[in-house]
Amino acid sequence: MKSFESSARINASPAQVWAVLSDGAGWADWESGVERVEGDITESAKVKIFSEASPGRAFPLKVVGYEPSRGMTFSGGMPLGLFRGVRRYTLRPVSDSVTEFHMREEYTGPLLPLIWRSIPDLQPSFDKFATGLKQRVETGT
Repeated sequence: MKSFESSARINASPAQVWAVLSDGAGWADWESGVERVEGDITESAKVKIFSEASPGRAFPLKVVGYEPSRGMTFSGGMPLGLFRGVRRYTLRPVSDSVTEFHMREEYTGPLLPLIWRSIPDLQPSFDKFATGLKQRVETGT
């Protein structure tokens, strides 16, 4: 298994963070590293994410977990589990006005060793998303 992850402590309630995080259409409006999201992020929905890390390429995903103000999980990959990526976004209240945001994507499957070589270093993209989410929630910009 291979993975990328990033976190941020956000000075806002989980509900306030969730309002920004669950609005995929708005991700491109803040420093998320995302060019656009097609589809609504709701339980069992299918979405396509276009990332600055791979310009012009769509990542088709399914929302396989959706708990408002707690987190969500996206999954995508190849048939038969040959390659799979699962990304979890988690919100944990530290206090009434502070939330710990954590994002982690894990890659698995028998084709992982071959595909991993073609995956760019996504750590800067993950860090940008966490930092951008924090800034958007805390300042509105």
